[in-house]
Amino acid sequence: MKRFKNKKILITGGTGSLGKELVYSLLRNEEPKIIRIFDVDETEQFNFLHELKDDFRNDPKHYEDTVRFLLGDVRDKERLNRAVEGIDIIIHTAALKHVGACEYNPFEAVKTNVLGTQNIIDVAIDNNVGKIIFTSSDKAVNPSNTMGATKLLAEKLMTAANYYKGDRKCIFSSVRFGNVMGSRGSVIPLFTQQIKTESPVTITDPTMTRFMMSMSQAVDLVFESVEMAQGGEVFIFKMPVVNILDLAEVLIEGLAPKYGHKRENIGIKIIGTKPGEKMFEELMTEDEAVRSLEREDMFIIIPEMIESDLNKSAYNATSIKSKDFISRDVRPISKEEIKAILHKDKII
Repeated sequence: MKRFKNKKILITGGTGSLGKELVYSLLRNEEPKIIRIFDVDETEQFNFLHELKDDFRNDPKHYEDTVRFLLGDVRDKERLNRAVEGIDIIIHTAALKHVGACEYNPFEAVKTNVLGTQNIIDVAIDNNVGKIIFTSSDKAVNPSNTMGATKLLAEKLMTAANYYKGDRKCIFSSVRFGNVMGSRGSVIPLFTQQIKTESPVTITDPTMTRFMMSMSQAVDLVFESVEMAQGGEVFIFKMPVVNILDLAEVLIEGLAPKYGHKRENIGIKIIGTKPGEKMFEELMTEDEAVRSLEREDMFIIIPEMIESDLNKSAYNATSIKSKDFISRDVRPISKEEIKAILHKDKII
């Protein structure tokens, strides 16, 4: 059964890495009535439109009757209000995501990641949108940087919205991602560019670890969360832990020949931590784990303020048993496993 058949869906940040994959998955596997792509980047909208024209050149009506491009900024509530008219589902991916950019421009991060999210909430309530899913980050856990702090506050705003929405049908929930392999916010495009130009690959520290997920996993997590959300939860896929040095070496081995270079000619340079950067990541805090549920594929953090309103049996989950939510304490996957994931997502 098509999960989003005849649904009208708005994707903010719809020309970003995740946004585009959500659009493609909806077009290829579901039968939505409308997909509105809301984004501030006109060049990326232009490029994405032509990607769709090329990919669906044998069946242009498949996207022409469904996709609408809307230029706008989540900071602009009036524009958002028009974009949300008649929408059933909002998937909110628009954000400032680069740690360094947010660290040096903190209030810009607040305006997009916090005030922009509140604007989404306000227009969703005003238009009685059915489900609203916010895409967060594991950097929201015990945040040490501005980006993580804004993501945490945005999660709190989403959960609290369920408490004051009145008699509207709106359901607000969040998903927490690790590093999505190949996305514009991940380290892989940087490593790829360095390998392409035969420059040293720069890593912070050879012992640094990160939770990583494939783009297809990220899309699945969003769609599953739309289906399961009752209001206020944070959904987190269980993800493998990757050692950054191992990732760099696998990418060098896989990409150097592609760009006409010898593997041994590309070095690795240790540059030390950047402002706001952590040596390891966490999927949730110890306090959150106490009230969380666990499935084979994910953790579900139950909100504190409206816990009694949720039907916990509907998640098909148990009380949390695993402790595998701190990358420092989880054994990283092997280079062969990293290579398999990169091959699957056609990165190498």
